[in-house]
Amino acid sequence: MTAIGDLGRRLVLEAPVDIDDGAGGVTRSYAAVTTLWAQVMPVRARADAAADSLAALVTHRITIRAGQTITMLNRFRDGARIFDVVSFRDSPDRRFLVIEAEERKD
Repeated sequence: MTAIGDLGRRLVLEAPVDIDDGAGGVTRSYAAVTTLWAQVMPVRARADAAADSLAALVTHRITIRAGQTITMLNRFRDGARIFDVVSFRDSPDRRFLVIEAEERKD
């Protein structure tokens, strides 16, 4: 069971911003929405090949206080580390939001 005192990391919640590229497409960047206290726990890691490079894909469980609106398009930033949201659910007591996120390590 998670307690408020377990949320010891500051993460920046980011939302996508699509900018018209002038050629009928868009360029996606991210803008900070808010900074949250969170608990970040690594769950598993596996090798991942993308664009002909070998990297590791690490899955984390991120827990934040309930009440923040999260979508699958959001991501979290911890300095240079990026955590892409894969799924999320309420904790059994509905006091927290438990997020499964992936971090790619090249």
